Amino acid sequence: MSGTPETFARTTLGREGDRARTWLAELPALVEDLLARWACVPDGEALHGGVGLVVPVRRRTGDPAVLKVSFPHPGNVHEPDALAAWRGYGAVVLYERDDDHFAMLLERARSTTLAQVDDGDEVAAVAGGLNRRLAVPAPPGLPRLRERAAAWESRLRADARESAHTLAPHVVAAALATARELGFDQPELMVHGDLHAGNVLRAEREPWLAVDPKGLVGDPAYDAGTFLKSRVPTFRDVGDLSRAAHRALDIFVEAAGLDRERARQWAQLRAVQAAFSGRRHGFRRARTGPELTRLTALIDHLAEVLTRRS
Repeated sequence: MSGTPETFARTTLGREGDRARTWLAELPALVEDLLARWACVPDGEALHGGVGLVVPVRRRTGDPAVLKVSFPHPGNVHEPDALAAWRGYGAVVLYERDDDHFAMLLERARSTTLAQVDDGDEVAAVAGGLNRRLAVPAPPGLPRLRERAAAWESRLRADARESAHTLAPHVVAAALATARELGFDQPELMVHGDLHAGNVLRAEREPWLAVDPKGLVGDPAYDAGTFLKSRVPTFRDVGDLSRAAHRALDIFVEAAGLDRERARQWAQLRAVQAAFSGRRHGFRRARTGPELTRLTALIDHLAEVLTRRS
């Protein structure tokens, strides 16, 4: 295996500081140990996502796979649990896991993501179809979304008081109502938790497979909001954001078999949360500057249009 990709090392250091320095120094030896333990050999240049190094490998059988090692973070703890629950149904197969080192041996998919598809209707339909398939009965031990509902409400109230925002009172009130009405009463179903087009890959076994789940339990309609807010940059150049957003939501929920009104409520809550979070921390696409200003305005607009039923 060649060295750790420079971009991955730089972004990890910038995000995690001194902890990342130690982890990156130990990463090559860890990868070599995992390759030996799981009887794999490198089969291409190392790639990376936002938090994980991905090494293409060949297993002892000759079959392709990838070794993924993520920076230790609470958000990554239950990724292998989710993949184990799905057993390849709509997601990549988990072959091996080392939870102490946040490492997994996974089915290899292609590098092409659903985000690279130009047809927005196809993107929404594929994502919705995967949402339907991933909503299987959840095993015990995974974090329940309902356990976060009280914190959502508390955070929203604090943000509304303390943040220099331009969201209308009725928009914030609608998000608070959703947190109360839907947040505490949710089904025991698997939820990806980060189902956006960048986390859906072309594959050989199936046309598309999900990757990088958070491993949550609750209402599958929650990920309608995850999906829709991730599509905001694609709405930038449309003449009517409201029409584009509601169309994407309609296609997603039809493919997912979800209740449309419930999905709209979750999407509105997620948009309001993103509007406040973006003001605190920025977005992955932009932390400062004019692009942050533009994205914040788009998220605010999305929250507004989703407050209205359509």
